[in-house]
Amino acid sequence: MNTTPHRPLRAGLISGFVLRAARTSIPTTQQGLAELLAVDLAIVQGWESGRRPLANMKAGILLGMRRRLAVLGASPAVLALLDPAMDADRIIAAVLTADDDAEHPLGEWVHTRRTAHMLAWALTGTPPHSVADLLAAPRRGPAGVAPLLDPDDRRIFFDRLRNTAESAPRTDAGGILLHRQALYLSSYDRSPQAVAWTADALHARREALTARGWTPRWAEARSTAAALARLGDPVPMYDFIERAMADDDGEAANLNYWAYWLGVAHQPQADDTFMRDRTLTGLDPVALLRALADGMHFAPGYVDLYTHSLWALLHAHPWLPQALPALSASLAGRLDRLLDEGGISPRSKRELGAVHYVLHQNR
Repeated sequence: MNTTPHRPLRAGLISGFVLRAARTSIPTTQQGLAELLAVDLAIVQGWESGRRPLANMKAGILLGMRRRLAVLGASPAVLALLDPAMDADRIIAAVLTADDDAEHPLGEWVHTRRTAHMLAWALTGTPPHSVADLLAAPRRGPAGVAPLLDPDDRRIFFDRLRNTAESAPRTDAGGILLHRQALYLSSYDRSPQAVAWTADALHARREALTARGWTPRWAEARSTAAALARLGDPVPMYDFIERAMADDDGEAANLNYWAYWLGVAHQPQADDTFMRDRTLTGLDPVALLRALADGMHFAPGYVDLYTHSLWALLHAHPWLPQALPALSASLAGRLDRLLDEGGISPRSKRELGAVHYVLHQNR
């Protein structure tokens, strides 16, 4: 069955906004970009408004345009967001059009932080950190500050997402992935009724947090704990760290997941089974330390997960501070302040002390 939202959907809203950010980073006008790309002004306007989705372009033409933008001086950080922006556009369009005959994109592949940030940008208005400063730059004429879906579309999106989370068959890897990613994205809806529904749905699945070490529901437990921490309840994250990291498979899953989530491991994954690779073959420890340090989140629950992950990574590779001396010095200073301020669990305090020691002794 096919249903459509209340008006024509701008299926390229997020990627169009990213293109606009790339254009303004050059900087040039829409007319200037049209001339530089040898296309009509109406085409550039259609791309940026989302009426002409970039994902509908032929692959060769899209690749050529991206290379041309790079040559013209567009921000590399912004251009790197085009792929996750198109991913997010596809997810939103699939949910809003509710095509029951098509495979749901939330069950097709494991998403990364960049895709999640693109979705959050459209659903909450919160920009990804990497382009926030560019978006704050002055512009001529009226312009939105985010590719924000209008209230009706957001309501439809979250209603259908909750239905998907409730109905997803959790009998195979694809169904488990669909369920956990739909439930995680549902936590972006901060309306009072939605927060209550999400909290109830997450707490109903807390049994996944009771398992020790790796299980097929390891990633579900992680997503559940992370979503509850975002809602202000860090205790499930403390439980997750205590139990789910209780064996080598669980520790490997944590580092593998971080590498994938943060974009350090670039091979797309169709389900969560890659996390169990104890050899860590897809993990660059230098790149992962840099990514963990750059993205460290100091909210309750999250800071404990970052702390444990830094501890596990440095325990496995104590030579890392020698490879990144400047980053290690900066990180050590931040951890010093965190130790002084407190507000972390006793386990995290112990692990933070160990991380602090390795950073100071091996740089």
